[in-house]
Amino acid sequence: MEIKVEKPSEKALSDLGVRSWPVWEKEISRFEWYYDEKEVCYFLEGEVTVETKHGNVSFGKGDLVTFPEGLKCVWVVKSPVKKHYKFG
Repeated sequence: MEIKVEKPSEKALSDLGVRSWPVWEKEISRFEWYYDEKEVCYFLEGEVTVETKHGNVSFGKGDLVTFPEGLKCVWVVKSPVKKHYKFG
């Protein structure tokens, strides 16, 4: 299960309709998470490392990140996060 991290163009963000997606915010923290469906999110602020059994993946402001369905991981929020997100 691979976490996909991209640096999208403004056109790509517009084509996806990212700015109309809900916003989620989280303080510096560490927590377990399980994805029961795919999530795509665009980071407006923050820095995160996600720990999986396959290794760690880091991302933050300006990244478009896709988490696969079935992923079990630990989120390590290193600086406060603000992101647009979409499930399914």
